[in-house]
Amino acid sequence: MTIAYPHRRKNQLTGEWVLVSPHRTERPWLGQVEEMPQERLPAYDPGCYLCPGNQRAGGEINPQYSSTFVFTNDFSALLPGTPLLESKRHPLLRSQRVNGTCRVICFSPRHNLTLPDMELENIQEVVEAWRQQTAELGSTYKWVQVFENKGAVMGCSNPHPHGQIWASDQIPNEPAKENDRQAVYYHAQDRLLLADYLEKELEDKHRLVLENQHWAALVPFWATWPFETILLPRRHILRLPDIAEAEKVNLAAILKLLLIKYDNLFNTSFPYSMGWHGAPFGSADVDHWQLHAHFYPPLLRSANVKKFMVGYEMLAEAQRDLTPEAAARRLRDTSEEHYKRF
Repeated sequence: MTIAYPHRRKNQLTGEWVLVSPHRTERPWLGQVEEMPQERLPAYDPGCYLCPGNQRAGGEINPQYSSTFVFTNDFSALLPGTPLLESKRHPLLRSQRVNGTCRVICFSPRHNLTLPDMELENIQEVVEAWRQQTAELGSTYKWVQVFENKGAVMGCSNPHPHGQIWASDQIPNEPAKENDRQAVYYHAQDRLLLADYLEKELEDKHRLVLENQHWAALVPFWATWPFETILLPRRHILRLPDIAEAEKVNLAAILKLLLIKYDNLFNTSFPYSMGWHGAPFGSADVDHWQLHAHFYPPLLRSANVKKFMVGYEMLAEAQRDLTPEAAARRLRDTSEEHYKRF
């Protein structure tokens, strides 16, 4: 499937459109080139506030942890027990109180390991931490956002392998869009939007990257970022805590392979922002939801050239040059053996 002329694709999860301009892939590049970070990191860094036994920025001392380690962010963006806001305001100056909390999850005690470098059993421990933290926070908060920013180019301020978990009593913008779109489809079709979409992708295979017994990773038809992927379960799962033990094992396996392929694409520790979207808590009307993870990597042409969302993207709509089909083909064809092992 090759479309060589400009066209728009609709993101079925958000209702927004993406402009695809495949003829622009040959344009020359004289713009910004990123300086990639040094990859030779020590297993332990005495100056790292996430390494075991070290002092954090807020003054607390980390335990000598040997697996995943979760703590409340010393500089949380969300706080519990925030005061009520003044109610008498101009109707065009609306604000809303939000309560919440933010946690940090260290994936490994080793400073120099990212998820694709870790052993499968250790990645399973990360998945288990995602499950437990989501269940715990979901008993108090409506939305629990598990995510990871990997790489300095994605704003990550510390190379120690870690992610974050933010929980709030309000549903944020992006999941709110997905909630509405999935609900409309479910009530009209009596079927799951993402289940039907995955069935079509598994049939076509144009954008499929990886699959196993319980999961599939693909470049979505409506992808915005050059090598964006979505990770989907093959059965109906509402939230991370609902993942069965066998599904956890296979999730760790497909995560490792997908992230190895990312690293191998440009022979670098591939930066990205990733996060899980699942059904909100505290509502019985969530059957339309399907758990899934988004991966948004910025790299475009090489390890040093990233995609910028500026100009037309900020003022009109998202735009991409490389087609999702071409991106999926490149990821599919990339080795499943990490380049560092060669």
